[in-house]
Amino acid sequence: GNIINFGVREFAMAAITNGMALHGGFIPETGTFLTFSDYSRNALRMAALMKLRNIFVFTHDSIGLGEDGPTHQAIEQTASLRLIPNMAVWRPADTVETAVAWGAALQRRDGPTCLILSRQNLAFQKRSAAQISAVARGGYVLAEAGHGRARIVIIATGSEVALAMAARAQLEKEGIAAQVVSMPCTSVFDAQDAAYRAAVLPAGVPRVAVEAGISSYWCKYVGAADCATGAVVGIDSFGESAPAG
Repeated sequence: GNIINFGVREFAMAAITNGMALHGGFIPETGTFLTFSDYSRNALRMAALMKLRNIFVFTHDSIGLGEDGPTHQAIEQTASLRLIPNMAVWRPADTVETAVAWGAALQRRDGPTCLILSRQNLAFQKRSAAQISAVARGGYVLAEAGHGRARIVIIATGSEVALAMAARAQLEKEGIAAQVVSMPCTSVFDAQDAAYRAAVLPAGVPRVAVEAGISSYWCKYVGAADCATGAVVGIDSFGESAPAG
């Protein structure tokens, strides 16, 4: 009796669970593919507007979709959800970040949360206790530069964090000190104090953002000029879907 099978009714699912949140006594949680968040849009916006404690889980978040093809390929959905005021959007990189995101969603009392999850398996990232604690701040340094002061900062989310870590390893072999920042929740990171944000994203160091989705959202983190010259690695067209393996 704890699960409602809504079928292919994404708007009704989100709207009904908004009503459950308003009633009280439950912390509702729903799940569907990320691309179908479009069908839920009005209810998601109302959840944010009414500051409802509702948790929306969206899976199949990028291009590792295999047979599902480009119609199910989420390009702009993560960025568009981040643009909804008072909507916390978490895109975790592995089990640790997912657990922290789930905890943040349960603890949040002044608005809804979206959890953006992959279809494919993701590599576990080793962290210190301090790094695990920092996940809750929305963005943190996952890997320090290995050869002194960083010459480049790579910002990544979700399934692209593993790619960023692999790129860092390759750069380190070439003598280029690279720092990797995992940023599972941009709005929570943006709410941190200036000193913390500056420690994670040091001024004067070139930045590259990597996310399997529309690239323009990340311009505010890498800088408009750098964004225009390709400092964001994203996907701005349909048809890139392929099996995750």
